[in-house]
Amino acid sequence: MSENTRKPVIGITHGDINGIGYEIIIKALADARIYESFTPVIYGSSKAASYHRKLINSGEQSFNLIKRADAANARRANIINIIEQEVKIELGISTAQAGELAFQALEQSTEDLKKGWIDALVTAPINKKNIQSNEFNFPGHTEYLANKFDVKDYLMLMVSNNLRIGVATGHIPLKQVFNAITSDLIAHKLRIMHHSLIQDFGLTSPRIAVLGLNPHAGDNGLIGSEEKSVIQPAIEKVFSEGIMAFGPYPADGLFGSSSYTSFDGILAMYHDQGMLPFKALAFDSGVNFTAGLPYVRTSPAHGTAYEIAGKDMASAESFRAALYLACDILNHRQNYAEMSSNPLNISKQEDEK
Repeated sequence: MSENTRKPVIGITHGDINGIGYEIIIKALADARIYESFTPVIYGSSKAASYHRKLINSGEQSFNLIKRADAANARRANIINIIEQEVKIELGISTAQAGELAFQALEQSTEDLKKGWIDALVTAPINKKNIQSNEFNFPGHTEYLANKFDVKDYLMLMVSNNLRIGVATGHIPLKQVFNAITSDLIAHKLRIMHHSLIQDFGLTSPRIAVLGLNPHAGDNGLIGSEEKSVIQPAIEKVFSEGIMAFGPYPADGLFGSSSYTSFDGILAMYHDQGMLPFKALAFDSGVNFTAGLPYVRTSPAHGTAYEIAGKDMASAESFRAALYLACDILNHRQNYAEMSSNPLNISKQEDEK
């Protein structure tokens, strides 16, 4: 394992076996340059991987079967069988077994993350309905991981290069958004985003744009009052704390005029307000990152894509970006920890003089 200590070990969950998860994993790991940056460990089924490999043009790529993540080969694509039996793959169909296996991969990988056997986690897409059970009763990966690691301060952050969009309310019905939006919530999410932009992305004085809730950001109270009564006080509160937050801005104007490029992060009030512009701008390269967790977790910014499963049509670009972003964030966190422990950057020899 000494060879692995020089580069991170990235755990990969296989997601829904009937979707495009294995296809994008196999395609991403076919690039030999990846093994210069990290060691991949897939939590899944070697039989399922072989089945999907035969459906796509992946060359002669093979997987190194291991029992535990701490036995990974640093120059191979490693796989841990979460199930030894045959699995029934029904491409493009949601099945109970696919949900069970997606959950098992999550459970084992998060336990290994806690043990330190893997350094970060990249999750392939799941079906949020068939994975539901007594053990998994969450809207998605984000909420499951926050619960798993006993974290209340977290933020779903969509990332593509310098575009970073967080959502204040996440996976809740639209009719619940107005009641959920409070000044305290917005200020809380802005603090998480601010800290993540510094710790996870290496920024020094990040600028954050805050979107309004109503059309035209309320149009000075003509369309709604939440901008003045709820959002503006939150912005002023965190600004007084040294967080460079601005707004609230109308979402259509901010993105339509390309003004969003002037900011390091954008906080949307609800899911689709942030997801629609993000996926329009960066669908192929987008990454979902859970800010605020003690461990690094990323995923591609798309779903199971049942409609193209097994057809060799899926792009691995988003998944590949998720792998590299996980490595980048690990490096930024290490640098941040070193700077925090030694803010004046004084070497040990200088300190002894």
